[in-house]
Amino acid sequence: MSPGTTPSRRPARRLPATLAGATVGALVVGLAAMPSHAESGTDGAIGTVARTVGDAHFEPGPCPRTADPIPDLARARCGTLTVPEKRSKVNGPKEPTGYGSHDGREITLAVAIMPAESSSPAPDPIVWLAGGPGDDAVSEIPMALAGHLNRDRDVIFMSQRGTYSADPELTCPNIDRFNARALGLVSNAPSTGRLHVEATRACRDRVDAQGADRSTYNDIESSADYDALRKTLGVKKWNVFGISYGTHLALNYMRLHPKGIRSVGIDGILPPSIAGGAVTWKAAREGFDGLFKACEEQPACNTRYPNLKATFLRLVSELEADPITTTVTVPVHPEPVKVVLDGGNLVTWLTSATHVAAGVPRSIDELAHGNPQRIAEQLAGGKYSPQAIGRVAHGLVYGVFCSQWTPYESRADIIRGGRRAFPSFPRSMLANAPQLAWLHDDCRAWDVPPAPPSVRDVTRSDIPTLALSGGFDAQTAPSNGAYVARTLSRSTAVTVPYVAHVVFADSRCAQTIATSFFARPTAPDTSCLVGLQPPQFEIAP
Repeated sequence: MSPGTTPSRRPARRLPATLAGATVGALVVGLAAMPSHAESGTDGAIGTVARTVGDAHFEPGPCPRTADPIPDLARARCGTLTVPEKRSKVNGPKEPTGYGSHDGREITLAVAIMPAESSSPAPDPIVWLAGGPGDDAVSEIPMALAGHLNRDRDVIFMSQRGTYSADPELTCPNIDRFNARALGLVSNAPSTGRLHVEATRACRDRVDAQGADRSTYNDIESSADYDALRKTLGVKKWNVFGISYGTHLALNYMRLHPKGIRSVGIDGILPPSIAGGAVTWKAAREGFDGLFKACEEQPACNTRYPNLKATFLRLVSELEADPITTTVTVPVHPEPVKVVLDGGNLVTWLTSATHVAAGVPRSIDELAHGNPQRIAEQLAGGKYSPQAIGRVAHGLVYGVFCSQWTPYESRADIIRGGRRAFPSFPRSMLANAPQLAWLHDDCRAWDVPPAPPSVRDVTRSDIPTLALSGGFDAQTAPSNGAYVARTLSRSTAVTVPYVAHVVFADSRCAQTIATSFFARPTAPDTSCLVGLQPPQFEIAP
């Protein structure tokens, strides 16, 4: 799931609007230094040849616009994939996955191929599946390169349908701006819910005004897009690496289009078979407990902040009954920002604050002693950040949530999941799982038909798979790695301790494991896990 924008941790996650401009001529000049070839036996490097396969067409060309400058794009081979917005051919009785007739409307997806660091790269590239839903893969290039994912292989980034560098672009900045303003509202108040749904309706109307078919923005069509990309690039075999929501897409992709996939890495795992509010509550509990346990086991932290877990749970219930209102200043916002700190906002804060775990005990202790400023500043700083406005494709967000999640999970299911995870929480909080507030109300407004029930099937496969989780991951449960591994017969499930959601972004050990996996998919090197240490928690005077 798309990470909350609370404390900022890695600027590579979402990057904003300037033209990143490699010209076609510059691309051609750079090819001599980029020798990786498609396994199909073509003479040119991957991404240098225009090709049509069925209804899909790849065309080399300039690199896409990006929200913030990405200097590495100057070295990329770029182009576009044009595909039908809606494929009508049905492959089998359940899911449209083929390349048959369509209604004529086409969409364009940006493609950027980053060359391998090696002078003699392996012939099978890696394709990167972005998080979200709704993040643009091209914006995540800095994260992938910082972790040297391209050490031995080219890495291919394609904007999923609806995302920032795709056409149409289904971002809805009005939702992002509302989410910032909503910090000054009581999270779980019905009046807040009504305003939330109003913002969703405005987004729906914006998407409709662009002529987009809301029902086609989902895992089934996106999986077919990636299968089309592989074929039009002339790649016989490639590897897949998905982060956060990209793991959800990867598991459906390997189920629907297994041909051509050599191996799959998934990091921050959200299985389609259980995705929704209940598992989000479970994730929050697992990530919070991991952090609280680490503090308890560190003598200085446990002495200064005893019973941290009990303190946090007590504060959630107290603030839900009697919220604190404060104002904070945010560097990018000219006026003071109002923040209502209630139980819901406190849980939302900690879900993302596990990324900056070292300061969490101190922040909770300050709140317990009447000072909410650190937490309020982190909440506001995230929501009002330029990286939080206009980057997420809400048309894809709701396309996935409302066709693949809410038809198969009731509001009562979410409440039961919340009660199992946090039995002390007030009932007023339980229907709004962290980062999924007013989900069923939004989906009634979004109004798309359910995806076929098979979209919730467990993925069963013998494709070698690396399932990476973080011990502090409060957004996708650490236990999800073991869950998916049960039906992936050649899988390796690894939990990296003391790291939050998407371990590849923050852990050198996770990066080493990932790159070793793609070198030897049945025997990744996990030796770096030995001796990993928890963060040194901040100790207030």
